[in-house]
Amino acid sequence: MKEISCKLLVIGAGPGGYVCAIRAGQLGIDTVIVEFGKPGGTCLNVGCIPSKALIHA
Repeated sequence: MKEISCKLLVIGAGPGGYVCAIRAGQLGIDTVIVEFGKPGGTCLNVGCIPSKALIHA
């Protein structure tokens, strides 16, 4: 396994995690984001957003 070093490790690529990682990158902070499941978290993939899309379809 390759070893990676960074200044900021963001655990979770949900709605808060990926925004945090993007902003940190924009500010020039060496950032790594890790996620067990699909990026976007529960809300984006199976929760709030898909449910609302089906309800309003």
